[in-house]
Amino acid sequence: MKVADYIQQVAARFEQAPLCYGHGTDNALDEAAYLVCASLGIDFTDADILTTRELHSDEMAQLETRVSRRIDQYEPVAYITGQAWFAGHCFHADPRALIPRSPIAELIQNRFEPLLKTAPLRILDLCTGGGCIGIAAALEFLDARVVLADISADALALAAENILLHGVQDRVTIVRSDLLENVRGKFDLILCNPPYVSRAEVDSLPAEYIQEPELGLLSEDDGLEIPLQILQTAAARLHAEGLLVMEVGFSHALLAERLHEVPLLWLEFEHGGEGVFALTTSQLQQYGGCFS
Repeated sequence: MKVADYIQQVAARFEQAPLCYGHGTDNALDEAAYLVCASLGIDFTDADILTTRELHSDEMAQLETRVSRRIDQYEPVAYITGQAWFAGHCFHADPRALIPRSPIAELIQNRFEPLLKTAPLRILDLCTGGGCIGIAAALEFLDARVVLADISADALALAAENILLHGVQDRVTIVRSDLLENVRGKFDLILCNPPYVSRAEVDSLPAEYIQEPELGLLSEDDGLEIPLQILQTAAARLHAEGLLVMEVGFSHALLAERLHEVPLLWLEFEHGGEGVFALTTSQLQQYGGCFS
């Protein structure tokens, strides 16, 4: 069977199953292509390979095992294949950290224009998980030094593997920290995709999402506890002309209501995504009393 034909067959099977998407794809066909091509190590955009390459019997056996894991056990494809794409780069992915899917990727690829006047020289990726946001930023800003911070030792071990994968160990370092507690120095840019999912939402997540570490998802106070803690302390870790970019996902409406006096700049995305805002150092200082 040709690879393209098998992808179509798998997509049909996915459509018949009660699967949930959102870990890099939003439909059965793209999900099938992701699983098959990542498993085979081929480029899903290469039409010639997809339409001419024959699958061998041992490849079919491996693929069938992985398709069954996706359908029967609801495993995300990123965990099955061990890889995920973010901001145009491939990263190691496994259950030690959330699967990268933040719209912050688009901001990185656009070099944060027009938010930043100059290229940042020190960047903090707070609540880094597997390190994808910070490493992607390091790959975009070649003169920048980047710190990856997270409370999870498991997530940081995965981040360390991704640092080596992309050869940025001379510019990217790791700090185990409960939010900003162990972070030292000041930064031009803080990027943060913290836990922001309420307990009620976590308890109702589809099967695919509960296979991710709850530590990377759950935030008390209707999802706002951790984002608000970061807002209270971020200014002290930013240079005077610094910028905080934070994702709060579907909690954005509640945060906007809670912080109605704060001029949160909600960012728009060409390729989809919402719930990401930016605040300058001066704004964080001016409205500090609102974050308590």
